[in-house]
Amino acid sequence: MRKDDLYITIPSFFRCPISLDVMKSPVSLCTGVTYDRASIQRWLDSGNNTCPATMQVLQSKEIVKLLVKQLDKNCSSSLAKIVCFAGESEENREFLARMDGFLNTVFDFMRNAESDIKLIEQVVSILDLIQSKIQDKKPLLESNCLSTILLVLQRGTSDSQIQSLRLLESIAIDGESKLKIVEKEGLLLELVNSLSKEKDERLIEASLSCLSAITKPKRVKTKLIQYRTIPELKNLLSEPNMSVSIIEKSLKLLETLSFCKEGRVEIRHDSNLLQAIVQKVLKVSSKATEHAVTVLWSVCCLFREEKAQEAVVGCSNGLTKFLLLMQSDCSSATRQMSADLLKLFR
Repeated sequence: MRKDDLYITIPSFFRCPISLDVMKSPVSLCTGVTYDRASIQRWLDSGNNTCPATMQVLQSKEIVKLLVKQLDKNCSSSLAKIVCFAGESEENREFLARMDGFLNTVFDFMRNAESDIKLIEQVVSILDLIQSKIQDKKPLLESNCLSTILLVLQRGTSDSQIQSLRLLESIAIDGESKLKIVEKEGLLLELVNSLSKEKDERLIEASLSCLSAITKPKRVKTKLIQYRTIPELKNLLSEPNMSVSIIEKSLKLLETLSFCKEGRVEIRHDSNLLQAIVQKVLKVSSKATEHAVTVLWSVCCLFREEKAQEAVVGCSNGLTKFLLLMQSDCSSATRQMSADLLKLFR
């Protein structure tokens, strides 16, 4: 046999049109042309949006499919482009949420990213953008995903922390999911820590919304009280320049905690907190007034906490405010609770 007979001719369609080398991982574009994955990825990463062989413009969805397939812990540029794609339109977010295997790919990426906070923040950003489009949210309750959220709350920027809180709130859809969130070690405590008045107001507001969403089960209320949530709420209510939304959400959470025995006991022993609640009546908004009156009615009338009654009576203009509420256009429930408080104090 001659030496020349040992050479094998490689068919041209086995070679990548870009590198001209034999393809190791072939992928086909919508134009029908097949490329080696690494070569077409470099082409797209360079800012091109065309098929190199035909120069036909590629649809952004086709590019995104390639970016998703390319996801690994070294592809931060792919992640950034997927974030941009998701942020462009509702249609794009719907596309990602319905893409076969997309969430599994993202979850695998999270496991590989380990503690690289920059990559994890981008993942959380994507999940936050598409969370309203995800029909089955159970995978988001898995320990790995909750660990990612906890890591972002501990080490991420304010923006990524807010995104993680929105994501967390979106998956707290029933009693089981709320308890699963609370049972994740360190997560609930980190939510309470986010209420510090030294934090970004947007972060405080997002934390309050998230806490209100998960606080229905009694076990959650008890843990929040153990983590000294009520003193944090008092600090927020005592701050003179706090936003209306934060005051409303603080009073709403306080109202929820007031229906728990441990919560009422802590509220009744804090005259400064009771005074701060009375001060918000008729001073902030109708929503804040309703929450404040409900807290006062809960501890003073429903559960007859005498120390709380004494503190409310001692508040300046407290009784006058209840009288004004009875004559206002507030809700019938608020008027009735105001009447009950007046009867109690006369």
